[in-house]
Amino acid sequence: MHKTTMRQMVFSTLLLTTLVYSAPPAAPGKSGMDAERVARIKTRMQAFVDRGDVAGVVTLVARHGVVASHEAVGVQDVETRKPMRPDSIFQIMSMTKPMVATAIMMLAEEGRLGLNDPVERHLPEFRGQMVVDSRTATTLALRRPTRPITIRDLMSHTSGMGGPLPAGIAELYQTMDRTLAGAVAIFAGQPLEFDPGSRWLYSNMGIATLGRIIEVASGAAFEKFMQDRLWTPLGMKDTFLFPPSDKLDRICAVHQIKDGKLARAGADTLGGDALQYRKGAQYPAPEFGAYSTASDLLAFYEMTRNGGLHNGKRLLSSASVSVMTSLHTGDLKAGHMPGTGFGLAWEVVKEPLGTLNFLSIGAYGHGGAFGTHGWIDREKDLVGVFLIQQSGGAGTDVKYAFMRLAGAALAE
Repeated sequence: MHKTTMRQMVFSTLLLTTLVYSAPPAAPGKSGMDAERVARIKTRMQAFVDRGDVAGVVTLVARHGVVASHEAVGVQDVETRKPMRPDSIFQIMSMTKPMVATAIMMLAEEGRLGLNDPVERHLPEFRGQMVVDSRTATTLALRRPTRPITIRDLMSHTSGMGGPLPAGIAELYQTMDRTLAGAVAIFAGQPLEFDPGSRWLYSNMGIATLGRIIEVASGAAFEKFMQDRLWTPLGMKDTFLFPPSDKLDRICAVHQIKDGKLARAGADTLGGDALQYRKGAQYPAPEFGAYSTASDLLAFYEMTRNGGLHNGKRLLSSASVSVMTSLHTGDLKAGHMPGTGFGLAWEVVKEPLGTLNFLSIGAYGHGGAFGTHGWIDREKDLVGVFLIQQSGGAGTDVKYAFMRLAGAALAE
């Protein structure tokens, strides 16, 4: 009798866990997507896991605001074999950047800053910044830039601020042991790589500077502003910068291919050892710091798809969404994917080459260093979220396969 009761209790607990953590109801038909083609997503993602390309994947596709598919395959950690769940939590890395830009737009709408403001107006440490005039193996010649960098330059990655961290702070992304104000003060002392607006160079330091501007313009710590003004109003309950203890069991390990096999990445990866959960960290990393889930990201993306509205409440003006998702880099060589340019912290498809993964011209999105990616295709009324945790770019083919599977599943 006792054994039967225990089995019943275990079954009941497992059933409750399944109910609590199951994905939101998917409705391919109501979303205007072909159910049979949508089903291919999970099958194909499982094949990549079985082949050892990635440890685990969470995917989500929504159309017309209706979730058509939300799937989890594989494991969170190749060592413990903990199963991947629809609500597993990922370090979304540079997918944080459009959220930071959204916060900047909120402050612009309040008249606290202008997108063409010189950065030095808000951060005096940027006054007197220089630009590289010439460089050899042993010499560096500097000059004054043609103009100061602006907030728009930072958002479009055309400021000339560099990508790699300077000497003396090179380990920041692993140790995360400085304040945002302290780090940005060091960034301000680095020479620009080119005159502002003349080229495109993806700059983590530039986005970190936006985070510091948010602090100065709002009077709130960066992490508090993001939580109070964006994540909480959107109901993003699993999105944060510093992991709370009650979320740790859902945070995925970061993996890499080592000797031809999947293994945990070590402490030398971005954010440090993923399973140390940034213990003792100070640096909020506006350029890569957020953790999130597929459902939380959907809430953010749906807000932009709806022109700034969330459940009937306006978080951002439609004018801001339009400005952010318009092409700001013109004919400059810009973007990570073929056929794209950049808006204000969004990568934007600008020519037919960018449609080869079944995105429309004008679709916009952003990826992250561990293979994560999300996009909004307003022409197709489609949102996609792809989440893995793998360093070294090994998941790129998996990501593109998912994008094509999602784009090919439209029924109308």
